[in-house]
Amino acid sequence: MPAPTVPATQKGDYLVDYEEKVFEDVKAKPGEKALVTFHTVAFEGSIGFVNLLQATRILRKGFETSVLLYGPGVTLGVQRGFPKIGDEAFPGHQNFNNQIAKFMAEGGKVYCCRFALQALYGHGEHSLIPGIKPIAPTDVLDLILLHRRDDAFMIHTWTV
Repeated sequence: MPAPTVPATQKGDYLVDYEEKVFEDVKAKPGEKALVTFHTVAFEGSIGFVNLLQATRILRKGFETSVLLYGPGVTLGVQRGFPKIGDEAFPGHQNFNNQIAKFMAEGGKVYCCRFALQALYGHGEHSLIPGIKPIAPTDVLDLILLHRRDDAFMIHTWTV
């Protein structure tokens, strides 16, 4: 019977070459913009959190970066906690709140559709993470079109 010939991995071992960079480190040219839209439910999968990390990375590359929360995406922008707002009920419970707060603290803009916030998910503007700008439902498309007109880089986040 064959036996393993490679020693078992240990804490601190490397499984891949994480230092090799294949592509150039792209930075924004002056005035370049980016928009990351979210039509996904918080905690329903990893895409919402992963693309919040991507939005932060894009911002750090020098792009004027905005995030749009609409439809179920507004659930990423509400304050949460248990038993009180801000309390972390389980590890990772505040991931969205913390990442959005970090993104805005570094200069990113976050917009949230008022229609989805109230009509679909029953929250008021007071429920939003401080710094998020509520917008009219008719502004959702216009925000995307303004970024298109400015030839911005866009990532559209959807969960089906």
